[in-house]
Amino acid sequence: MIFESHAHYDDEAFDEDREELLVSLREHGIDKVVNVGASLESCRITLDLMKKYPFIYGAMGVHPSETAELNEDNFAWLREQCTVDKVVAVGEIGLDYHWKEPEPHVQKEWFERQLALARETGLPVIIHSREAAKDTLDMMQALRAGELGGVIHCYSYTKEMAREYLEMDYYFGIGGVITFQNSKKLKEAVEYIPLERILLETDSPYLAPEPHRGKRNSSLNLPFVAQAVADLKGISYEKVVEVTQENAMRLFRIKG
Repeated sequence: MIFESHAHYDDEAFDEDREELLVSLREHGIDKVVNVGASLESCRITLDLMKKYPFIYGAMGVHPSETAELNEDNFAWLREQCTVDKVVAVGEIGLDYHWKEPEPHVQKEWFERQLALARETGLPVIIHSREAAKDTLDMMQALRAGELGGVIHCYSYTKEMAREYLEMDYYFGIGGVITFQNSKKLKEAVEYIPLERILLETDSPYLAPEPHRGKRNSSLNLPFVAQAVADLKGISYEKVVEVTQENAMRLFRIKG
């Protein structure tokens, strides 16, 4: 069974068929899902999904592009949610310089605060880093984020950068981009990263793999990702599924 380590089933892209899709996952070999918060509203919906579906776990956090909405009051609310049963991580948090707002200093302030929240609550982190490789790594090293444990979601940097995160004992979220023809840098990194440090993810509804690129993504596409990893590493599909599930269970401290 495949462990989906990063999805956004709170997204409006699933409003028309969310129930039907989610209840179908197990029969398609998807065992567990971590639904990841990206805004305060998505965290609220994630809490509801966790209550409704036994196989859905949650991460509480605010994506860097949404950090302008944070203040002391709603950050206190976020802190409270991190103690809820089945919340397994703080995320997704980090830096995103692809978009111009909010300004980097705002993103950095709340990235630091959310890393501190993970330390306070004892939860691992789910890191988002887009076009911000150096600043993300510098902040994580300065703030000793290696002590927290976590995963670099949608890893997209070089194998040299992967080495830095491996030294911090981080995992790497690998999704549909690994199937793209133009993902040479990522493929080199995945060849280098030990299988014991890889998690499978979709980032649904985004980043659907080939042959569904450009369409709405869902966990049903995870077999394409697993097969791509297997092909790159010259191992069986079954081995990729088995080890990545064990990795996710270990990182998120889920038993059974």
